[in-house]
Order: sequence, then structure tokens, then C-alpha cells
Amino acid sequence: MAIVINNDNFDALTSDSKPLVIDFWAEWCGPCRAVSPLVDEMASEFEGRVNIGKCDVDSNDDIVARFRIRNIPTLIFFKNGEQVDKHVGIISKNDLKAKIEALL
Repeated sequence: MAIVINNDNFDALTSDSKPLVIDFWAEWCGPCRAVSPLVDEMASEFEGRVNIGKCDVDSNDDIVARFRIRNIPTLIFFKNGEQVDKHVGIISKNDLKAKIEALL
């Protein structure tokens, strides 16, 4: 299951030595609901190697503003605390897996 990412734990997660993937989503977003099961599946598959979580855009204005999230779903990929990749919109399971594997 994906980690719930919010204003309180964001800095700790980005400073962790493990890569981080954040799915920016909202409950009312249809495409977000399509991507959500893939994110959960990848969180289970990469558990212990990559931190994978979801950030609700309606509840975390600070993070949303910091990364200028304008469209959802948006996936941001971090390595060593730095953003290294970004994907906006629906993504296939194979493409998401490849992007996560590239972090390792």
C-alpha cells in the first residue's frame, strides 16, 4: 500500500536514502482513480527499495505549490532528495515500472 504523503512527512521522505515516487491525486479525479491501483501495486512490489506514496492535492497546498502541480494525476520521481523525473496524466503499468526501476 502506498504511503500517505502530507505536509508533515514530506521533508523526511525526500531526505531518506531510498528513492521516492509521489502520486499527486484527488478523490474527485477520474484519471487519478485509474492510476491509483497501479501506484499501490508498485508500492507493494518495490517495498523496502523505493518509497511510493500518494499526496492529496486538496489537503496539501504547500507541497502542491512547491512543485507547481497544475494537472493531476502527476507523478514525481526523486532520487537523493532531488526531482529526477515527472509524468503528468495516465501511465501504463509497464511505463510506471520502468520509471521506478530507473531510480534504482
